[in-house]
Amino acid sequence: MRETFLCQGRTIYTDDVSWLRSWIGEHPEWSRYRIARELCKFWNWQTSSGQLKDFAARSFLCKLMDRGLITLPPIRTEMKRQRGYATPTKTTPMTPLCVPIDAPLSEITPISLIIPDPGSDDEHRFHHYLARYHYLGFHRTVGENLKYLVCDRQGHDLACVLFGAAAWKTKSRDLFIGWNDTARTRHLLWLTNNTRFLVLPWVRVPHLATHLLARILRRIRADWQAKYSHPVYLVETFVERDRFRGTCYKAANWKLSGHTTGRSRQDRYNTITVPVKDVYLYPLVPHFREILCHEDAL
Repeated sequence: MRETFLCQGRTIYTDDVSWLRSWIGEHPEWSRYRIARELCKFWNWQTSSGQLKDFAARSFLCKLMDRGLITLPPIRTEMKRQRGYATPTKTTPMTPLCVPIDAPLSEITPISLIIPDPGSDDEHRFHHYLARYHYLGFHRTVGENLKYLVCDRQGHDLACVLFGAAAWKTKSRDLFIGWNDTARTRHLLWLTNNTRFLVLPWVRVPHLATHLLARILRRIRADWQAKYSHPVYLVETFVERDRFRGTCYKAANWKLSGHTTGRSRQDRYNTITVPVKDVYLYPLVPHFREILCHEDAL
């Protein structure tokens, strides 16, 4: 029987690693970026809309190198991007950054939910706000994601909401759905994680956060389908319990399924502790369990 091991949720054969070592050695002029993209083409790693999963492939390759299984070329420092998000350039319009808004919800609605185009001024402001005002900051998103820049009826920025890849394994969530390992592996892409939610610090509008969640959850399935050609059926989020009470999620009818164990997914030796987080879930369709647990669901 061929020997296998798991890496980044994938079953990898030792033959694959041997081939990778040989293949990388045949192209010493390639950068890590080029290796990752070519590997996606060889192994057909792409989204349902045809985009190469090159960032996920780079992470996969780095994990193999960390295990001593392959050797990658040195990082080309002249091409390396600055971590996080750089300060916006002078051409980025930042005048609406600090317009105080202290009003009832009825005076600022209807709100606009903008999905920023890549490289647009909207996206620059979105990144800047999260990098400067969110306690977790902002780093370049990897994999499928949706960004919503929220504006009031006058066009003033109110909030930023980011959705990305769901957590690979969460006990309380998996029990809530009824997942085993096979079902989770097959259907994880049908979940998304609300990874960032920021109401700008100069905005004081009662009930705004709950209103935004309700508006976004009514349309996120259609937005995800339009961008990635597949639906999502459930949304998750993790709320740091020592910092927040999760009030807006409770008011928007999210379900508290449990909490994390205080372990980092990067912790191989049980030595890294992270804040305990409450796990909130929001099913987007009534029959989500039937879909997410069905082995033959497409």
